[in-house]
Amino acid sequence: MSNPNDRSQWDFGRFVKTLAYFEVIPFFNCLTKLLQGRTQDNKDISAGGNRVGVILVAGATGGVGKRVVRRLLERGYNVRSLVRDATRAKEILGDNVELIEGDITIPATLTAQVMNDVTAVVCCTGVRVQPVEGDTPDRAKYYQGIKFYQPEVVGDTPENVEYQGVKNLVQAAAQHLSPATEKLIFDFTKPSDELKDTWGAVDDVVMGGVSESTMQLIDNAALFTGNVSTANSGGFASVRTRNLEPAINLSGFEGIELRVKGDGKRYKFFLRTEAKWDGISYGYSFDTAYNSWITVRIPFADLIPVFRAKTLKEAELINPSKLSSFQLMLSKFEYDGELNPKFEPGGFALQVESIKAYGGATLPQFVMLSSAGVTRPGRPGINLDEEPPAVRMNDQLGGILTWKLKGEDSVRESGVRYTIIRPCALTEEPGGKNLIFEQGDNIRGQVSREDVAELCMQALEQPKACNVTFEVKEGENSGSNNWESLFSSLQPDK
Repeated sequence: MSNPNDRSQWDFGRFVKTLAYFEVIPFFNCLTKLLQGRTQDNKDISAGGNRVGVILVAGATGGVGKRVVRRLLERGYNVRSLVRDATRAKEILGDNVELIEGDITIPATLTAQVMNDVTAVVCCTGVRVQPVEGDTPDRAKYYQGIKFYQPEVVGDTPENVEYQGVKNLVQAAAQHLSPATEKLIFDFTKPSDELKDTWGAVDDVVMGGVSESTMQLIDNAALFTGNVSTANSGGFASVRTRNLEPAINLSGFEGIELRVKGDGKRYKFFLRTEAKWDGISYGYSFDTAYNSWITVRIPFADLIPVFRAKTLKEAELINPSKLSSFQLMLSKFEYDGELNPKFEPGGFALQVESIKAYGGATLPQFVMLSSAGVTRPGRPGINLDEEPPAVRMNDQLGGILTWKLKGEDSVRESGVRYTIIRPCALTEEPGGKNLIFEQGDNIRGQVSREDVAELCMQALEQPKACNVTFEVKEGENSGSNNWESLFSSLQPDK
């Protein structure tokens, strides 16, 4: 035990620097950024949702596809857009999107480079049909907003695009997709400026102590190191991330996995679900083996809610869907005044190779955008006068719905986990409506491309969306959708 009369000089400058780094003092933080030439916020160094790797969007320049790309990027996903013409796609999608050229109708272009690190595909492709002789005003109104595809490539027919192209894409994807049972959050084997700037020291200087630590990026690892002192009633050193924006969604995972090499001491790991500087955190203590790499698994269910090292008996368990910060700590104390049995003041060193989530739920790997009405052409008992123009004019449109259905079948037969979405008539309305899901291909109505794009993204995060086919239209009211409830209402395909 340290002598309570043992006092050391407190570093006020380091105290201010710490608060400024974590934006507790916004003015000082903005001034620091300006002086250092950092005028933009940090990039989020982790993928969003429940995914490792990359989401491939095919048909990324189309009416729904471009909206899917935008939403995925806003959610923090790593997105790759499969396009025929990168120059034209850049004009539509902007400069901050990964573009890769390929054509689903040409299997040779769906290379390993296209599929590298891809863990899910959103297929929004579709042939843009030429106007045909006998077109009616209601068909023109029905397709309002769609830029019909004047074939730039010989052979761009409904059969080649809606069926053979989708089949080519899902078969190529099936060779590379892997289960999303893990999510790599921090990979310290690949150092970057963004990664370095995400972690900062939070030592006992914030309460008058003199302990000091840093997070250094070394060969193939991060090194949490420094000196911990009990002077001035202190006794802890830690490194913590800035608040992550957007927050990381780990719903569906069981917990966090650390790959570490330590010095035999006991450390703590913390998660936070709020952006507050001094709010509730969720902690877990773990022992290290001297100079040996070990894997530490931290179940979410075992995290202890604490406030300033005091346990909160009535607090709820952690909600892993909105994790805003991560922290590593060496402390003299455990919780509620209990001492760390392996604590010694002085130098320490903990190497960290990676931080990931484990035990992920089984999620869809291939989301296909199809169309309501695909089973109706030729179905006994169908009154074509009551059907939308696409159904009535299926033959004049090159059998487009017939080939869409065959494309669906190729996805269902591929062996990958899929979600097939059949929207009713697509509109350019703003969206934000309550959605109605049905199965059986009987509904009629309309739905905004904005809402369909959101639906495609949400399907990627819903275990109940696996291996289902359903139709969707908008309801009469605006409001948020309960996605888990909507997908839970669906029956898996037989």
